[in-house]
Amino acid sequence: MAVVADRCPGIQVHVVDLNSQRVAAWNDPDLSRLPVYEPGLDAVVARARGRNLFFSTKVNEAIASADMVFLSVNTPTKTRGIGAGQASDLRWIEACTRQVAAAAQGHTIVVEKSTLPVRTAEAIQTILSAAQGEGKSFSVLSNPEFLAEGTAISDLEAPDRVLIGGNNAEALDALAWVYAHWVPEEKILRTNLWSSELSKLTANAFLAQRVSSINSIAALCESTGADVREVAKAIGTDSRIGPRFLQSGPGFGGSCFQKDILNLVYLCRHYGLAEVADYWEQVVELNTWQQQRIARLVVQRLFNTVAGKSIAILGFAFKADTNDTRESPAIRIAQELLEEGAQLAIHDPKVSLEQISLDLGREAGVGEGSWHIASDPQSACGGADACLILTEWGQYKQLDWQAIASGMRRPAWLFDARAIADADAARTAGLQVWRVGEG
Repeated sequence: MAVVADRCPGIQVHVVDLNSQRVAAWNDPDLSRLPVYEPGLDAVVARARGRNLFFSTKVNEAIASADMVFLSVNTPTKTRGIGAGQASDLRWIEACTRQVAAAAQGHTIVVEKSTLPVRTAEAIQTILSAAQGEGKSFSVLSNPEFLAEGTAISDLEAPDRVLIGGNNAEALDALAWVYAHWVPEEKILRTNLWSSELSKLTANAFLAQRVSSINSIAALCESTGADVREVAKAIGTDSRIGPRFLQSGPGFGGSCFQKDILNLVYLCRHYGLAEVADYWEQVVELNTWQQQRIARLVVQRLFNTVAGKSIAILGFAFKADTNDTRESPAIRIAQELLEEGAQLAIHDPKVSLEQISLDLGREAGVGEGSWHIASDPQSACGGADACLILTEWGQYKQLDWQAIASGMRRPAWLFDARAIADADAARTAGLQVWRVGEG
């Protein structure tokens, strides 16, 4: 919405939320305090906020005055009931739809922006149809987002494509007109509602599949003496495959990949496609296995016990250039090591102590099976038996391994799950080094 406001100065954009604390953070004069860290976002907000971009808790008023309403709420995986662990929890999307139905005036175009299971628009249409009349009418569109965290602004400003699904030509044209302010017409794709909804799940499933595929080959490389980076380069030069998403690591994270694949699995089982469901479920299972494999490997290399040992964790966000920790590989790996009794010193340049505490399910402390925050990588490694790099932050590529190694307990290990550190410098400094996918 910030980019829409920035590129379309003639359109008034109102971002509303029930969480007053979150809205206050979006309105904070200090742009470094925005609740979401995303490179370039502060500059976009600075240009548009107060001009035609507004943040408030006046939800009903914004709906009533809007020509177009984007539903952008969370759709987490259900934790109980039918489909628990796989199906999407749609309570918030339903609550939003009912609020739009009650507060809207005139004709309102309702756009699904949240990632939703295919046929969700049917439920949205049913709720809105029940409220039609007395001057109210609605059209429903699906407009899934394909941006990547860390590069979201550039992904929005120069997208591969914009996908709009709908059955009403006028509504399709209205949303296409918004994007046409800066996106070439040939990149604005139009489909029916169901194809648009399913395209989002499918795109994330295919990308996650590539991550699990290359990580499975990384494990084979480690056992055979091959190097997964050389293998990835060799197959990536094949124009049929391409080089994207072939970087081996601790597995995929973020708000979408696992959730969307499990949703796809649930839908396939719902429609009686058991073999298809099993196929996609294996992508998630292999991702979990990769994280457990790395944790077990750390324990094995440290003489089969980490109880009471100090281990530095560098990186907690699920990827660089974001403060998002949802489904971060670091969470499962850290939890596995904590269960083994390790003492973790965690450093991440953007993730807060409060968020780490929430993700790990335990407060910072001391003693076996505990963790604490470190102010910088070198202090995290002070007295440590091992250092794990779990997020590909740029600063971890240029660490002073002589200084770090001098403060570690020998024999000391560097476990580079992202293969970004200067391995030769670490070895020269006296560290034993494991890099993912390197035999």
